[in-house]
Amino acid sequence: MPGTDQYGQSVAYPLLSDAPDIETTMRTLVNGVVPHTVLHFADANERAASLTGAAAPIPGMVTYLVAEDRWEGRRADGSWLLLSDGPWTPLSFTTGYTAYGGSPGWRRKAGGGIELRGRVKRTDHGNLINDGTIVVFATMLSSVAPASIRHFITATNRRTSGGVTYYTCRVEVSPTLEMRYTVEAGGGVGTVEEPPWFSLDGIQFSPAGD
Repeated sequence: MPGTDQYGQSVAYPLLSDAPDIETTMRTLVNGVVPHTVLHFADANERAASLTGAAAPIPGMVTYLVAEDRWEGRRADGSWLLLSDGPWTPLSFTTGYTAYGGSPGWRRKAGGGIELRGRVKRTDHGNLINDGTIVVFATMLSSVAPASIRHFITATNRRTSGGVTYYTCRVEVSPTLEMRYTVEAGGGVGTVEEPPWFSLDGIQFSPAGD
C-alpha cells in the first residue's frame, strides 16, 4: 500500500514493500501532483474540454489561460474565481466619440468586478452635449454588462466662456450594453489642443452573475 505526502495533500508514493509496477506508480504520482500545480491551457475552451471525467476540476485548483492572460482558481461552488487582474480591452466607441488619453478600456479585477479607465472626447473636438440628453458614447460585451443600470460621477474639464470650469460628469453603465454620459448645461468651451473630455477612471462595477 503506497504512502502519502507529509503535507496532507494525498499525493501517493510507492513503498519498498509494494509490488513493482513502474507505470502504475508513476501515473499515480503524476496524477496526484498535477492538480496541485498551476495548469496551463490555451484558453477557457481548451480548459473546459480537458478538465472532464476523472480529470474534472477540484476546489482549490489553479489554472492559467494563455489567450485571456489570467489566473483563475476553482471554487467549491463549481465556478472559477479570477486571481489576477485581466488584460485591458479597448472600448468600442459609438460614432462621434473617441479616446482622449488614458487608453479608455475595461478589465476584469481579481476577485470579481469590472474596472474602467481613460478619458473620452468627441471626435470633432467639439463640446460635450449638455442639453439634458443622455448620450451613448460606447458599447460593451454582454459578459461585462451589469444586471441593472449603474451611475457614477466622474471628472471633466468643461469651461464656460467666462472661465468657469465644470468638473463633473455622470456616466451610466447599462444592462442593455450601452455606456452613456450626461453633463449639466453651461460648460463646454475647449480647443483642439485641450478639447472637453470626461473621465472613466475610478469606475468599478459587478457584471451580471458576478
